[in-house]
Amino acid sequence: MRSFKDSPKTTDKKKSKVTMLTAFKTIIWPRRNLVLIGLVLIVLSRLSALVLPWKTKSLLDDIIPNKDFDQLYTLLLIVGLSILVSAVTSFLLTRILSVQAQFLISELRAQVQKKVLSLPISFFDNTKSGALVSRIMSDVEGVRNLIGTGLVQMVGGTITAVISLVLLVNISWSMTLFVLVPVAVFGVIALKAFGYIRPIFRKRGIINAEVTGRLTETLAGVRVIKAFNAEAQENSVFEKGVNRLFNNVKKSLTATALMTSASTFLLGIASTGIMGIGGYKIMVGELTTGDFLSFTLLLGFMIAPIVQMSNIGSQLTEALAGLDRTEELMNMAAEEDDENRHIALPTVKGDIVFNAVSFAYEKGNQVIHNISFEAPAGSVIALVGSSGSGKSTIAGLSATFLNPNSGVITIDGHDLSQVKLSSFRKHLGVVLQDEFLFEGSIRENILFPRPDATEDELIAAVNAAYVNEFTDRFEEGLDTLIGERGVKLSGGQRQRIAIARAILANPRVIILDEATSNLDTESEGLIQKSLAELTKNRTTIVIAHRLSTIRKADQILVIENGRIAERGNHDELIATQGRYYDLYTYQAKI
Repeated sequence: MRSFKDSPKTTDKKKSKVTMLTAFKTIIWPRRNLVLIGLVLIVLSRLSALVLPWKTKSLLDDIIPNKDFDQLYTLLLIVGLSILVSAVTSFLLTRILSVQAQFLISELRAQVQKKVLSLPISFFDNTKSGALVSRIMSDVEGVRNLIGTGLVQMVGGTITAVISLVLLVNISWSMTLFVLVPVAVFGVIALKAFGYIRPIFRKRGIINAEVTGRLTETLAGVRVIKAFNAEAQENSVFEKGVNRLFNNVKKSLTATALMTSASTFLLGIASTGIMGIGGYKIMVGELTTGDFLSFTLLLGFMIAPIVQMSNIGSQLTEALAGLDRTEELMNMAAEEDDENRHIALPTVKGDIVFNAVSFAYEKGNQVIHNISFEAPAGSVIALVGSSGSGKSTIAGLSATFLNPNSGVITIDGHDLSQVKLSSFRKHLGVVLQDEFLFEGSIRENILFPRPDATEDELIAAVNAAYVNEFTDRFEEGLDTLIGERGVKLSGGQRQRIAIARAILANPRVIILDEATSNLDTESEGLIQKSLAELTKNRTTIVIAHRLSTIRKADQILVIENGRIAERGNHDELIATQGRYYDLYTYQAKI
């Protein structure tokens, strides 16, 4: 999974499947020193644990029959020290590797979130935010079983099983051979089960993301739900989702239960057989009581890791399934990955030109057709027209949220499709119709584009957008908490905060998408003054339904059915008595 560090520049449409070898190269090998320490600790722990069954033979066959008290004390000391070593190494193992595993999870979450934010707007238009939250937070959790105690315990269990096997063969090769048959059968069943479980775990991640996404939408839209008395409807939708999740979990639990039952049955048969064979050998003098007890204890040490490895194998399978989905995200092409975007703009003057630009969200269904216009630096271009005519699409193209299917958009003479997005967007300001505010204080939201702005710059932006008109009435002033998405504020107050944020950003190009639509008459009057200050000497593309707000625009484009139906300033368009005249006079009557 090299994409955890460096993502390919092309999107792989095939579902990636992370192998254990890939996970080893990208996750385990870079942390080989810690893993090596873990392996040393697990070996010490397992070897010390083997001292007890190993010394049991001496206790029963030599020390007790000979009543050798000195040897008994020595044996107790050795066993006691081995138990201490086992306890200390187990603690260190968990402390070192579990902490490292959690650090890795946080590191991967940060990488995935960084990758997600680098993806184009079109990706977010087609993906639920709740689903992305699930993929960022949940899918990477399984790696704790790769770098944590899970994988090391599997290796340690293997070492313990091999050493125990050697000791068992040394006691009785025939009894050991009898045990290996059911163990081999169990191994085949476990491998088949793991192959069956992995797609289930992968599907679980998808279902969990869908359920989380719906839950996020439900909580965000709780006012709409209550307004339409739709609680029962939403409960039904969520219940269906959690039932799908339950059925998926049920499938994996069935497979896991099958492995557990198979291990219980097969290893039970082995134990029963050992009792019979061992009893017979003792009676005919081929085996001592100490040998039999040591064999029985060592058999437990060999079988326990095998049973444990089935559980760890399930955890590793779940981890790889989660990493499959993470790899899909990491393989997606980021906006800045486009090799054509090689022009870095040191400064932006603000000359924007659309030359025969067309765009379609879906192939064969164009939204705008052959649009051409010029927006000289410092000018105000207004887009008017009926809903769905293509105004917001033109604004999205100007903000580089969308890329034209044909035609060219230039900024200061540079093809915008070849400009590095970061070099353009740092000179861009956007105020949307339904402006998004972050949970926190008014101050934090205004400072969002420039956290290092001075207090004087902040206050200047606050005054320019007339935010102080309502914050002066709040007990906490600018430090007033506004709730999620600014729910504690009115639409006009939220919009003024958004405009203050744009003023503080001091952009060269501004996109105003219905920026005054949520304002009452009094607020609109205040905002028009602040917008006049905001747009001064800046290139502005403004979408407005209230035509009274754009009378002073340098150029007004009337958009109908994705085409420019009319263009000119307010007086020119009124004089022609065309579509703009009809819209303006209709609004004036209302």
